[in-house]
Amino acid sequence: MDKIKIAIVGYGNIGQYAMEAVLAAPDMELRGIVRRSKTKNSTSFTNIPVTDDIKTLGKIDVALLCTPTRAVKEQASLYLSMGINTVDSFDIHTSIYDLHETLAKTAKQHDSVAILSAGWDPGSDSVVRALMEACAPKGLTYTNFGPGMSMGHTVAAKAITGVKGALSMTIPLGTSVHRRIVYVELEPYADFETVKKDILKDPYFSHDETHVIQVDQIEDYIDKGHGVNMVRKGVSGTTDNQLFEFNMKINNPALTSQIMVGCARASLKQQPGAYTMIELPVIDLLPGDREKWIKKLV
Repeated sequence: MDKIKIAIVGYGNIGQYAMEAVLAAPDMELRGIVRRSKTKNSTSFTNIPVTDDIKTLGKIDVALLCTPTRAVKEQASLYLSMGINTVDSFDIHTSIYDLHETLAKTAKQHDSVAILSAGWDPGSDSVVRALMEACAPKGLTYTNFGPGMSMGHTVAAKAITGVKGALSMTIPLGTSVHRRIVYVELEPYADFETVKKDILKDPYFSHDETHVIQVDQIEDYIDKGHGVNMVRKGVSGTTDNQLFEFNMKINNPALTSQIMVGCARASLKQQPGAYTMIELPVIDLLPGDREKWIKKLV
């Protein structure tokens, strides 16, 4: 069987781990990395083409969009219109459905597939929440993140004018309520109060209790670990007090990229259109024959 031909678009935190995950996948071939600047500034690029134009890489089956969330719509639309499947980790929960509908139109027009929000939350956690809901249709689910580094929030903080480096930590307060603590290293010209004001009004932070703290060297604080605790207490049929709990402690970008790789595989098994992870058969995320997985996992 021909290997799935992958291009990684962007080489930040997620892009670096995506490269490792693709190279480790038995059914994938990494054709190259697409960056705004094609300058090789990392020894990890040995024998891997780097380009600013995906067309130079030849036939590509799937583009992994390891770009900031706010760039996903434009990037996905571009590659889908070229007939290339896309997988992204778009993480603004309230905007996912609108993006889904937009990308679905483009994908169907160009016989391609978009899988969006393919991280761990939204993403694999969404699948767990759906399963819990099926187990107990009536009840409440609480999703508690952290403590850990939020990739999307960190990228948003870094984009604020005057910020040289940033780390956004998510602190769980319980019952799906969270606190954000944003550490920032400033550019020499920046005013802290102005930067703080701009961060607090950004949509990534404006809905949560957020504290902004200035530090001298942001690298002294970076830890890519994260985690989640999900609890659902509900009713199965007419039976009360059904309790389900899911926990994990993870390296954030490593897990995100691994899930994106699974979704890249699944994208080739779907009809043209756009999909979130709860719309995908879980078995399609796995390499090899279905028979093997049915025998092993069922």
